[in-house]
Amino acid sequence: MEGGIYTGIGNGTQLDSKVVQTFQKSFVQVQDILDQNRLLINEINQNHESKIPDNLSRNVGLIRELNNNIRRVVDLYADLSSNFSRSTEASSEGESAGTLKSDGKSSEKRIRSG
Repeated sequence: MEGGIYTGIGNGTQLDSKVVQTFQKSFVQVQDILDQNRLLINEINQNHESKIPDNLSRNVGLIRELNNNIRRVVDLYADLSSNFSRSTEASSEGESAGTLKSDGKSSEKRIRSG
């Protein structure tokens, strides 16, 4: 599978297996953070319902951790989005020597060798 090419991202775009592995790694990271957030939220809720002062003050740190995790998820998704855009642009540029403009006329692109 190493160095292979995947097709079928809607419009036949091809992605290198290294790109796919990077996406999978990022999605696993996101899922791990979301799982951790679920546990944090459960603990925050239990502490809140207990009304015990120590538990309520502990929630301050837990909520900070939750907010930091949410920031990490947003950053990971932003990275995924830009990586996906770059990889699809790179593969589509390599596939097409010419494209059609909105007026139906051909716009030739010269692909340089080397």
